[in-house]
This record gives sequence, structure tokens and C-alpha cells, in this order.
Amino acid sequence: MKPKVILNAAMTLDGKIATRTGSSEISGPEDLLRVHKLRKKMDAIMVGINTVLADDPRLTVHKISSKSEDNPVRVVVDSKARTPPGYRILNPDAPTVIAVSNQAPPEKIKSLEARETTEVVICGDKQVDLNCLMEKLGERGIKTLMLEGGSTLNYSMFNAGLVREVMVCIAPMIAGGIKAKTLVDGEGVDYMKDAFRLRFKKSYNLGKDLIVEYEVL
Repeated sequence: MKPKVILNAAMTLDGKIATRTGSSEISGPEDLLRVHKLRKKMDAIMVGINTVLADDPRLTVHKISSKSEDNPVRVVVDSKARTPPGYRILNPDAPTVIAVSNQAPPEKIKSLEARETTEVVICGDKQVDLNCLMEKLGERGIKTLMLEGGSTLNYSMFNAGLVREVMVCIAPMIAGGIKAKTLVDGEGVDYMKDAFRLRFKKSYNLGKDLIVEYEVL
């Protein structure tokens, strides 16, 4: 069974998740704690390679716990195995799954597999087949997965029908910028009638931010 996927993100009022330079300090301290508490409840966290290269994230629950067993499995969608060996996503704090395609260079796969806590999963020809990946994660016992972007992966997951819920922190700021990343980029739909539909669940204030939650129809 495929895991239940929850998209979680922070964005400005105009929908930006980062500026054109990649700056992404958006939500307040209260929301950061919310995210880490949510991570702790998840079996896995997933990001795309562009997020890894831009932010060098740890994807752990270090703000609320120092126990490695509290950290979920980290999943990186990385079609060409571009994850740098020295990045924090590969540290021993938690297991990491790198999803690659058949286009990934064998020497890079071998380098990643050399790390004790890293597993490489091959799904798809030129790009990672997300349905295949979700099935393989499900086979590994992963029932819940938090999707943390970036914007291209967010669209691909929606387009594949794999997102079940959406949780967004809206910060009281406007960034602007035609080249700034939005919550969901990718190709997008041609007509509004084809937009991905959501059902409102709840909303609440958290510090200076607004948290909204939806179910994907």
C-alpha cells in the first residue's frame, strides 16, 4: 500500500516559498516547532534534489529531540544521483533513501550506496517514477510521508494523484518576483477546471503566521 502523503510548506501571502536568490526564511519559530513535531509523527520525509542542493537540509527533528530513533526516513527524489556525498541529508542521523532513474551514472549510485545508512532505489527510465517510488516505500513499511518540496516535485506529486492532504503556513509577508519559487510550479494545468481540488479542514493562528489545512479531493 502506498503511504499517505501530506504536503507541508511555508509560503508568503503571494504564494512564494523562496525568493529569486533562494532565500526561504519564511515562517516564525512557532511554526518551525510545529513542523518538527509533525515530522516526528511521520514515517518518512521527502524532498526533491533541487531542495537538497539549495538548502542542504538535515530533515530531522533536531529542534525537539536529539534521539536518532525519533527521526523519520529521509527520501530524496534525485533522477541523476546528484546528491553531493558531503551533504547533511546523508549523515548518519537517520536512514536515507535516494530515488534515482535508470539515467543515473553507476559510479554515483555506487558512491551513495557506500554509506551505511543510505539506500538507492531505482524507479523509472529518465525521471523517477513517483508511483513506483511510493509503492516501494510502502513495501518498506512506510505508511505516512511528509512532502516538503520543492515546487517542481510538489506539482509532480499532485499530477500523479499522490497527495492526500495539504498543510500550509502563510506568513504575513509578500516577496514578489517572477523568478521566485511558488508553492507548486512545474507545467501547471491549462484550464482552471483542471486545477487540483481541495476541501477545507481547518485553520488557526500560530504566532504571527496562519496555518491552513486541506484534504485533496
